[in-house]
Amino acid sequence: MIYNGIINVYKEPGFTSFDVIAKLRGILHMKKIGHTGTLDPDAEGVLPVVLGNATKLAEELTDKTKTYECLMRLGVETDTEDMGGMILKESPVECRNEEVEKAVLSFTGDYDQVPPMYSAIKKDGKRLYELARKGEVMDLPARKVKINEIRIESIDLPLVTMTIDCGRGTYIRSLCRDIGKMLGCGAAMQHLKRTRSGPFFASDAHTLSELESYARAGRAGELIAGTDSCFPNIPSAKVKSGSERFLFNGNILSKEDLEYTEDSSVFKGRIKVYDASGEFKALYVYDGERKAFKPLKMFL
Repeated sequence: MIYNGIINVYKEPGFTSFDVIAKLRGILHMKKIGHTGTLDPDAEGVLPVVLGNATKLAEELTDKTKTYECLMRLGVETDTEDMGGMILKESPVECRNEEVEKAVLSFTGDYDQVPPMYSAIKKDGKRLYELARKGEVMDLPARKVKINEIRIESIDLPLVTMTIDCGRGTYIRSLCRDIGKMLGCGAAMQHLKRTRSGPFFASDAHTLSELESYARAGRAGELIAGTDSCFPNIPSAKVKSGSERFLFNGNILSKEDLEYTEDSSVFKGRIKVYDASGEFKALYVYDGERKAFKPLKMFL
C-alpha cells in the first residue's frame, strides 16, 4: 500500500535520522519516504517524516521554526561540540549565574553561527562529518541563523537547562559552543530534545516500535496525517465535479469552478484545493491579474 502524508515520529537516542527512514521503509513497505531536518544520533524528539506525494513538502517543512530543550555543560570543549565527542579542553567555571544568564540571552535574535564540522552539511559532495572522521578539519564560513527566544529553565553550574525556539539551520551544539566562548570557559551540549518542529509536537509523536505495532495490525494509516495538515491556516475550496478535469490537468481555476468552505472574500492568496470527493489534490494561489487561481503545487 502507498501512503501519502506525514508521520510525526519520535526519534529516540541512538538512531540517526537516516536510520529512521530506513526502518520506516521496511515497516511500511514503501520507498518514497523522506525526513524534514536531521537530528543528531544522541538527540531525541520530533522528526516529521513525509510519505508519498508529501515528499514534495520536505523542503517547506524544513523551513519551519523548531523548539528544543537543551542541557549545556560549561567548562568543557569537545571536537563534536557535544559530550559524545572527544574532550579537547576543560576549564574552571568561575562565572556567576547572572553572567551566564546575560550571555545566554544575548544570543536572542539574528547571529552569525559557524556550523560544526561534525554535521550533515555537504562540502564538495561529501558530508562534513565524513571529512571530520578522516581528520580533515577546515575553516567554515558563518551562516546567519535566528534565535526567536531562549528561556533559561535552571542554572546549576556547570549545568544550564534552556528552551530554545529557533529558525532553520541553527545548530544548538554550536550555540552552546558560542555561549561557552563568550563566558571564557567553553561549553558543550550534554543533551538535546526537539519538542516541536513546525506544527508537530513531541507530545503527539510516535516511536518506531509503536509504528511497527500499528503496521502489523494493519492500522498504520491511523498515525498518518494528511498532506493538507501541513497547511492548517490556509483556506480550503472544493472543485465542482464539472471542473475536475481542469484540476487534474493542472489548469487555472476560476472562482466559479470552486465551492468554498468559508467566505470567498478570504481567498486572495494560497488555497488548498480538493477534488469533488473531498480528497486534497493541490495548492493554488490567486492571480489578481487573471482574477483566477493558478496551480502552485500539485499532489495528484
